[in-house]
Amino acid sequence: MINKNKLFLLSIISVIFLVLLAGCGNKSSSTQIEKPASNAKETKEDMKLVHDGKLTFAMSGLLKPLNYEENHKLVGFDVEIGTEIAKRIGLEPNPVTNPWETILQGLKGHKYDVIIGSMTATEERLKQVDFSIPYYISGAQIFVADKNDTIKSKDDAKDKIIGVVQASTHKEVAESLTDKVKAYPSEIFALQDLGPGRIDAVITDKIVGVSAIKEQGLKIKPIDNVLNQENIAVAINKDHQVLLDKINQAITDIMEDGTYEQISKKWFGINIMEKK
Repeated sequence: MINKNKLFLLSIISVIFLVLLAGCGNKSSSTQIEKPASNAKETKEDMKLVHDGKLTFAMSGLLKPLNYEENHKLVGFDVEIGTEIAKRIGLEPNPVTNPWETILQGLKGHKYDVIIGSMTATEERLKQVDFSIPYYISGAQIFVADKNDTIKSKDDAKDKIIGVVQASTHKEVAESLTDKVKAYPSEIFALQDLGPGRIDAVITDKIVGVSAIKEQGLKIKPIDNVLNQENIAVAINKDHQVLLDKINQAITDIMEDGTYEQISKKWFGINIMEKK
């Protein structure tokens, strides 16, 4: 028979064994809980952000209604798109301004993470930085009075009077369509002449035209597709693939769930991602 002392000793050993088992179990559970936090930290580091937890995106701040200052705050289409992108990837939006002539240098110098300022993705710029998928499409487009049904494509503009801004690249496009080109000091003056019929059409940037419809209330309409498509995209440094992938996914998501169209119609009255 086991005496009382031996029974007491066995009880103590059993308790110690159970405590050790519980401790091992807790240690294992603790290790499993900590892993996601470690992975999250690694993901943030992979994005190589200028400011931890923030997406800092640059623009000129001088391109109304795309990006401009109002009551000491940056507003506009680009600002809202950048803000939505930041939120989709779990970051705080941090829009900033930089002079346009040095905006690429600022990006390469890591003053900000990306440029979301209506920058066209060109072959020349692609030598210096990478670009996201387009977040809108622009380019030269023909505008006519909304009651004009005689011009439905660029072919119909032949021999018609076309207004352009003097010394602009659109002048060359107009001259390829007609020998009746009228130069103006500004796009607005040219577009205002469409209603009274002083000219038949205007060739200007798509965004300029649709902004005039929304902001100036001009009774005009765009014709056909843009004449030379420009893909406007987010510019990012070449060694930031993780952040670029997240931005591309965010752009795709806001276009698919209807958020993009809501923002675009707020600022332009149309979905500017559409080609027409």
